[in-house]
Amino acid sequence: MKDFLFVYILLVLNIFTITGQVHQTQYRSALDQMTDSILSNHYPKIHSVLIAKNNQLIYEHYFNGYTKDSLNDSRSSFKSITSLLVGIAIDKGFIKDINQKVYEFFPEYPSLKTDPLKKLLTIKNLLEMKSGFDCEEFNDTKDCEDNMSQSKNWVEYSLNLPMKNKPGEVWAYTSVNPMILSGIIKKATNMSVKDFAKKYLFDPLNISSYKWTVDPSGNAMTAGSFYMLPIDMLKISQLVKDKGVYNHKQIISKKWIAQSTVCNIMIPDFSFMKSSRSKIGFPQPAYYGYYWYRETIKTNNIEENLLFASGNGGQYIFIIERLNLTVVFTQGNYGSFKAKQAFEILAKYILQNSKD
Repeated sequence: MKDFLFVYILLVLNIFTITGQVHQTQYRSALDQMTDSILSNHYPKIHSVLIAKNNQLIYEHYFNGYTKDSLNDSRSSFKSITSLLVGIAIDKGFIKDINQKVYEFFPEYPSLKTDPLKKLLTIKNLLEMKSGFDCEEFNDTKDCEDNMSQSKNWVEYSLNLPMKNKPGEVWAYTSVNPMILSGIIKKATNMSVKDFAKKYLFDPLNISSYKWTVDPSGNAMTAGSFYMLPIDMLKISQLVKDKGVYNHKQIISKKWIAQSTVCNIMIPDFSFMKSSRSKIGFPQPAYYGYYWYRETIKTNNIEENLLFASGNGGQYIFIIERLNLTVVFTQGNYGSFKAKQAFEILAKYILQNSKD
């Protein structure tokens, strides 16, 4: 009887081992097919794809002349990193909470307190893209970023913009909101955003190769135009997936990660999968949090909730929490729907073959 039980256990273990090996072979084959599709230009202008499973790097490939040492413009995916910086500032006690009024940080601009709408503006309104400024970039109706970039002081320009709506009421995506947060962090901490980010986020993550874009007044851009390595973008995704912990150290509070990534603001009439024009996915609504997005990716074979950062051209930092999976894309598809091809690639090659 004991011999029979021993043989049975060995048989079961062998079945699991073989099953696991078969799955790994299938997954590797799917990733090889993905690589071939990118190299054949079926998915154009991709610069890099990185995948980590259970915090282990399982795929790292660079395309179209880019290498692991190439700095990539993170574009608006950096807004999500700005959200992390705000969370750290609150964790450290530099900022009281997200309900703090914006005018409290800028006494040199008295109109912030006297304007009937601006005096209501809070940090939360900035984080949720509900500031009320007369700007809207998501649907290209009134882009204020171009004019901001031509001004000498991007924070001042943003604060002086006219209001359109009462803060907290209308979702309108604009880069002026995270730019004001740059000024708030500077005022609250008595440190430049560059120094603050280095001390409290980048150094703890061993991120050292990057380049800021700075205005003539010395304000660092926190809405985009931050150049970094894809492998460091992957560190950001793992930090968020692991609830603010990196290398066994709590870098950002679990509370902030949870609060900032709830993403319960439905973006009106928008789906990333639908915008990708892919025929394999069933479009689902996209939701917004504190500069983070969520969307369920759904096909005939899979249904997974994605948490992600998104930047123009196809800069994506994906977190698939249920699968303990993180994925980074960098691309050069600026101003094109093809940037969202990442969603088809995820569904077809990565999630389709990823084991629970």
